[in-house]
Amino acid sequence: MKRVMGYCDRWSAAPGETVRFMVSCLDTDSYEAQLVRLRQPDAGPEATKFEPLPIAASLNGAHSGRYQPIPAGSFAAVPAHPALAPKGSFSLCAYVYATTPAKGRQALISTWCEKGQNGYALELDAGAALTFRSTGTLVSTGVPLRERHWYFVAASYDAAAGTVTLHQEPIAAHDFHPERAITITRAIGAPTQPLHPLIFAAHSDGATEHASAWGGRAFAHHFNGRIDSPRLAAAALDRAGLAALAATPLASTLATEIIAAWDFSRDISGEAITDLGPHRLDGTIVNLPTRAVRGWNWDGSETNWTHAPQQYGAIHFHDDDLVDANWASDFSYTVPEDLRSGVYAVHLTTPDFDYYVVFFVVPPRGTARSKTAFLASTATYTVYLNNRGRFLSTMTERYQGRVTTMDWIDALLIEFPEMGLSTYDRHTDGTGVAYSSRHRPLQNFRPTGRHWNFNLDLFIIDFLEKLGGDYDVITEEDLHTHGYDLLKPYQVILTGSHPEYDSADMLDAFETYLRRGGRMMYMGGNGFYWRIAHHPTRDGVIEVRRAEGGVRAWDAEPGEAFHSFTGEYGGLWRRNMRAPQRLVGVGFISQGFDKCSYFRITDDAKNPRAAWMFDGVEGELLGDFGILQGGAAGLEIDAADPKLGTPGHALVVGRSENHSNTYELVAEEVLIPHGATDAVINPDIHADITFFETGGGGAVFSTGSIAYAGSLGWNGFDNTLFRFTTNVLTRFRDPTPFPDPA
Repeated sequence: MKRVMGYCDRWSAAPGETVRFMVSCLDTDSYEAQLVRLRQPDAGPEATKFEPLPIAASLNGAHSGRYQPIPAGSFAAVPAHPALAPKGSFSLCAYVYATTPAKGRQALISTWCEKGQNGYALELDAGAALTFRSTGTLVSTGVPLRERHWYFVAASYDAAAGTVTLHQEPIAAHDFHPERAITITRAIGAPTQPLHPLIFAAHSDGATEHASAWGGRAFAHHFNGRIDSPRLAAAALDRAGLAALAATPLASTLATEIIAAWDFSRDISGEAITDLGPHRLDGTIVNLPTRAVRGWNWDGSETNWTHAPQQYGAIHFHDDDLVDANWASDFSYTVPEDLRSGVYAVHLTTPDFDYYVVFFVVPPRGTARSKTAFLASTATYTVYLNNRGRFLSTMTERYQGRVTTMDWIDALLIEFPEMGLSTYDRHTDGTGVAYSSRHRPLQNFRPTGRHWNFNLDLFIIDFLEKLGGDYDVITEEDLHTHGYDLLKPYQVILTGSHPEYDSADMLDAFETYLRRGGRMMYMGGNGFYWRIAHHPTRDGVIEVRRAEGGVRAWDAEPGEAFHSFTGEYGGLWRRNMRAPQRLVGVGFISQGFDKCSYFRITDDAKNPRAAWMFDGVEGELLGDFGILQGGAAGLEIDAADPKLGTPGHALVVGRSENHSNTYELVAEEVLIPHGATDAVINPDIHADITFFETGGGGAVFSTGSIAYAGSLGWNGFDNTLFRFTTNVLTRFRDPTPFPDPA
């Protein structure tokens, strides 16, 4: 099969700005490209016909292509320097914590070049034992390291004696494992010492020696686990000397012997590694290994790394980390001044395959072309990118109650695991994925395939197109950067179906907008749930720490709940005293994926403050139909809760009912789990359609359900939910102020 895949360098582009596209071909050397505007998802015969609108562009037509590999796996690199190739005796040491010690050969500290078979390295061998490698030499302790346990490891080469001594010593950690320190000495030949970079957690192939090219190099034997306090000295140190070398602050007795002493507890929020030694052999991390993790000396007295960085001097490397595929650009597109704001994609095709590379055209910076804006949930899209767990988890089919469906694009992710992971996945060593990036080929950010997040949000775009297409598209990525100024020009903001992830800057912008008279239509469920952090220098890179509660695929390790990018406490916004009920009146209460239900109109609908919503709406039910499992209330649902901040004057105009018992209370609502909850219908499990005024003439409308958007276009938009939602949007577009709730 001739296949093609790609990505672009930015998701948000205003007129005059240029988007670059990176493409890789599989079993072909050519493909076609066509720019299109997306107006609806590919959702089958019951939905609006899938008809992307072709757009004239110079990029359209045939392109020559080639295969571009993806350099997955993290490491840290120090550029080549003469001091890294000592001519005589030397010693190197570190604290290490291996998370998959038995997976095979893994590098720890290395100038070793696989291509030239020269340099030196401290590594784990195929049997998980500490090993020293140099030209023609392999010396191992022969005893495997235990998984997830700290060790002090060291190698001392004595040039005069022609020997190397290895030290492999477990660190006591509140346990009673019967393990002793190991020290062995063996005769070896003199290491060949070409001028190579020094690499932590991988071996280099020696293809290039320049730090700017790290992303394009080939690396092998990636280490899974943590490295803390690595050191290098120009002397064959005994055990006491190694203790002095590993000490912090550096021992003055070794002032003339120290070559380098890297302190990973510095610049935790960035990508540099700092050397405190005389040569200042600073380096950089590559592919974003996890920082702000417990070091070998963490004692539990402080869980905030910003208060005790010296106890967070470790970096956790993974063989499947990826922050940027580093592909070469194939073509670009500069947005014309007259191009309408909207959702766009470059459609890549071969005779056998098609692939969409999506981006958003936003209004000219600092302006608006409509009074209505759809806010694309780019933060949530990012953290879900390339969710392998959907296919590989044994639980997916159980809680969905059906066989998982896949297409050929889904199959790409299984065939090419180097495409990287989502924050819903675990690394190969079982640790949770804390970082996600959009700078790589993407499997689930497209208008086809499963109806979830971006794909499902196109139902809302379809709704706006049905009403005449008077809207701008803006993005959460820009919201984080520009704050309230991005929202200020708009009369009404519509969210996506699942705006689950938000930074503090994003929530602050929403609050300011609403306090100053803005109107928000929260068009989904499980929104404003997790706190995130954006990378301080890289666009499109987001961090999640899943701390203390919440429905989650993994939970943060002890002492690791604070984001490395910002130092902010992670986890649920609810645990940060900013539950979603405070912002939009409702918050996450339950999820289920077997079927969706409906809303029953409540007595609050008769209140004159809300009765206008129901003009032309007949019957007692809303959304007892839909493309997503048959109804508008389901998948993930939200409910009002005054205890968590739902305003006292909020009206619940619709409440769902009759959910199956696969819908259970979210984890943060359950204090004492009990099996009986599986056998009864819990009255607390329902979705609430909510409305309230915010002061200053503003208001909030919340649907309380991810599935809601999938019912808007039912029966060619001839349905009560469409009329009801249209009434809300029409009133929210009307500049007449809403009454002050006070």
